[in-house]
Amino acid sequence: MVDTPEPIAGAPVGRRVVLGLLGLGVAGVFGGAQIQKQLAKVLGPLGNHDPTGLVGLIPVGNSFRFYSVTRGAPRKTADTYRLEVTGLVETPRTFTLADLDAMPQTDLVRDFQCVTGWRVPEVPWRGVRLDHILELVRPARVATAVRFTSFDGTYTESLTLEQARRSDVLVALEMIDGPVTHDHGGPVRLYVAPMYGYKSLKWLSGIELTADVERGYWEERGYDVDAWVGGSNGRGDDPTA
Repeated sequence: MVDTPEPIAGAPVGRRVVLGLLGLGVAGVFGGAQIQKQLAKVLGPLGNHDPTGLVGLIPVGNSFRFYSVTRGAPRKTADTYRLEVTGLVETPRTFTLADLDAMPQTDLVRDFQCVTGWRVPEVPWRGVRLDHILELVRPARVATAVRFTSFDGTYTESLTLEQARRSDVLVALEMIDGPVTHDHGGPVRLYVAPMYGYKSLKWLSGIELTADVERGYWEERGYDVDAWVGGSNGRGDDPTA
């Protein structure tokens, strides 16, 4: 059976649109109706079609906004999900959801900070430390970075190997006290606690060890490769405020 994309609200998002949202300060400054009006102003030059799906989805308060760089992603189940770990490693591996569930689990309660300005405080996360998975495949000496791919077929991200080994970088299986939902990037997503949300790749399907850092989807569109919260992309966010 061939996987087909699961339609989700949203479509390819350009840097122009996201920067427009950033300029509006979409961090709950406006009430629900006002948010949609302000978004409409940003999207107006692009015509009546909202290419992001954001106008109808951004809620009030400390809630997640659902972004996607594609029109959807296949829906994976425990039977169909696979995580391939390849590249500059001694023992390439493919893990099922059951394999990941059986590994040591780490719990974190950390904020999720988007580069567009909004933040969801104290989100419970649970998953496998990325470092644990890297130990299982044994990176080669020449490996200095990790590249991530999404089963949406488009989204990519990367970290240095040093960053990837941090204790607060998870291959996340649960968030908000339940399995990661499809719209949140499930059944498995990346969570990089100290960096802006675009580093926390949704619908994780591949981990590849590389000799050098390879720019991801958003870095190719002008975002910083190192996305430390408060220290990149010209922002001054304080995730503890």
